[in-house]
Amino acid sequence: MNAFLWAGTALVALEVPLLVFVARAPRLDALVGLEASATVFTLALVLLAQGFHRWGYTVLGLVAAVLTFAGSMVFVRFFEHELDP
Repeated sequence: MNAFLWAGTALVALEVPLLVFVARAPRLDALVGLEASATVFTLALVLLAQGFHRWGYTVLGLVAAVLTFAGSMVFVRFFEHELDP
């Protein structure tokens, strides 16, 4: 195993506490946790792609970053009246 695989595995393991927080938090806090989780997931995908020497899988991580941001903006737009404290 190389350093990319170790770092990617550690980031995947760090997803568990974030996802537990997202499942139990209020909606607005969960949205922030989901954004943080998506960032960690994107970094993990890129690191694992580099560790396995699969250069094409790096695109998957980059597309996930863009789609996660777009998805959270759609979530905020449709549920903005429910997110107000």
